[in-house]
Parts: sequence; C-alpha cells; structure tokens
Amino acid sequence: MNKNFLFSALIIGSGLFWQSCGSKEGSKQQQAAAQGQQAVPVSTTIAEKQIVSGIKNYPASVVPLQETQISAEVSGYITKINVSDGATVSKGQVLYEIDRIRYQAAVDQAKANLEIAKSTLQRVEKDLTRYQTLADKDAIAKQTLDYAVTDVNNQKAQVQAAQAALTTAETNLQRAVIRAPFSGVVGISQVRLGALVSQGSTILNTVSSIDPIAVEFQINEREIAEFTAYQSGKSATEITVSLPEGTPYAQPGKIALIDRAVNSTTGTITVRAAFNNAQNTLRAGMNLTMNVQSTSTNEQTIIPFKAVQDQLGVYNVFVVNDSSQAEIRPVKLGLKVGDNVVVESGVEAGDKIIVDGIMNVRAGVKVAENVPAAANTPQK
Repeated sequence: MNKNFLFSALIIGSGLFWQSCGSKEGSKQQQAAAQGQQAVPVSTTIAEKQIVSGIKNYPASVVPLQETQISAEVSGYITKINVSDGATVSKGQVLYEIDRIRYQAAVDQAKANLEIAKSTLQRVEKDLTRYQTLADKDAIAKQTLDYAVTDVNNQKAQVQAAQAALTTAETNLQRAVIRAPFSGVVGISQVRLGALVSQGSTILNTVSSIDPIAVEFQINEREIAEFTAYQSGKSATEITVSLPEGTPYAQPGKIALIDRAVNSTTGTITVRAAFNNAQNTLRAGMNLTMNVQSTSTNEQTIIPFKAVQDQLGVYNVFVVNDSSQAEIRPVKLGLKVGDNVVVESGVEAGDKIIVDGIMNVRAGVKVAENVPAAANTPQK
C-alpha cells in the first residue's frame, strides 16, 4: 500500500510541476505581447496656416544679351590682329584686317569701268541728239534713229551695272577690315597672324555684351502669374543671385522678360533677369543660384522641415490620427521658410505632425505624444 501511495504522489507532483512551467511560459508570452503593443514615444506639432515670406531658389545660368561669332566675310590672309584675347572692345572697333591689295585693285578697276560706261553714254546721247535733228528734216532713215535710241538705253544699263560692280568691290574692301558689331568682350582668337581665312566659313572670334547681362532660369507654369506681377511692378520682390562658390553677387536684378511659351514636356517656362555687370563678374555660361524673395498673398500650411522624410525625391510625413496611430502621408512641398516649409498638399491645418522619434515609427503603430514641439515662426 505504501508503494501505491508513493506512486500516486509522484504522478500528482509531476502534473503540478508541468502546470507551473506552462503558466510561467504563458505569462512570459503575455508580457511579450504586452510589450509589443506599447506606444512609441514621439514629439508632435500642429500644422498651422500662416502668411509666409521667404526666398525661392532656382538653378540659373548667365546668358549675354548679345553674342555673336565673328566670321570672315571675304577670303584672304590675316595681316593684322588689333585686339588681345579677352579684351574689352567698343562698337565699331577694328578687330582683324585681311589682305586688302586685291580688293583695292578690284575697286580701282570698277571705278575705271564706270567712267568708261559714263563716257560711252555721253557719246551715244550726243549721237541721238544729232540723229533726232536729222530725222526732223527727213534726212535719215527712221531705223537709224531707232538704233540710236536703243544704244542710249543699253548704255544707261551698262552704267548701272558698272555702278553695282563698284559697290560690290567697295563692300568687299570694307569687309576686309573686321569691326566689333557692338560693345563687349572678345574671346580667344581662333586664328593667328598670317592665317588664310575663307569667306563665310572661318570663325575668327566670339564677342559678347557684358553690361547689362542676363541670367535665365526655369519656373513652374503655376508661377507665371506671380512672376508676371514682378515684371510689371505690381508686386514687389528682390532678385539676387549666388555665385558658384556660394557668395552673393552684390548687384540686385530685375525680371526683364518671360518666354512666350511653356515647355509642354516639363511644364516650365524660361524667365530672364537682367543685372548690371560693369566688373564682368558674371560671365557667359556661369552656373548660378537665383534667389527670389516671395510673399504669399493667402495663408499657407506650414510644418517643421525636420518632420519631412525624403525618399528618393518623394517627401512623406507621419501624422497622428484620432486613434493615436501613425499614418504616413506623401506631401508636396513649397517655399522653405527658415526651419519650416510650406506644404502645398498632403497635410491640412490642425493635423498632428510627428517631429521627433520618427526613426522608431512605422505606419499603423500606436504613439505616445510628449510635449508638442512648437513650430518656429517663419522669417520675414
């Protein structure tokens, strides 16, 4: 009987032991589940509507208001180069000279041919006068008079042809001296003294105007009305540029023109601003940053810029819903104002935006809000 009692006690004890182990394991699983449902601590702010003022930045490039390639208009050898590379030139200043001997000879020959034609015209006109007198007395045949009239008309045409040949010769002689078409700066000469140049095919140099100078940039088609107001003076703004190294250019500019058409592929349009450039600081082809002071006329939604996540050019923010859960929303950004940024779509005023603790947040998780991080007031 003692053996049966001991056997029963052993079975009961084993059952209690396994039950105890199972209870502990279940407790651990419940604790782990409870821990998995714990809210993630975050800091939030409220999206607000404000009238904002800030600076819009655009990639820009320097474009001369006037620029042209200097080509040889007559053929020949370069006999003089009158300017150094990169020199400042005035309109009409002599740049190059081409050998003029044959062109001067052509002028002299054309002048001689013109004098011969004029002399011959005088002779046939005198003949016509004599024939006319004789014809009035029926002393010559009518045909002789007709021939005389024809000779005069033909010789007048010869005079005109000789005059045209002289004009052509004089023009070629003038074109052997190449002058600056406008004031500006020349580049590096493409030919040297003694080089043979061909009419219409040899590029000698390039000349660009420098003061004033243009800076062109692209704006979105939705901004056309805004920039049209800047151009007309109906809205005030400040136009500046930053040089490639980031330093500001001292002279402010103004909107000079807006292109005639929008690029249907990109939805952008070219805007040109003009700047004084007496020191030639802004050079053709230079890449700049255009800075345009912009003030909104209507209230716009703003949030702290650090709340925005950039994922390969797609911007998102986390918003806390009524169930204290995080929602991810794609947003379209506008003007950056100090530490804040304008949100054009994706967020409404009054939405709770997660600012700090974003790295621990995933869509759908519960969050515990700490003391809200107040948005900074936009800089004016």
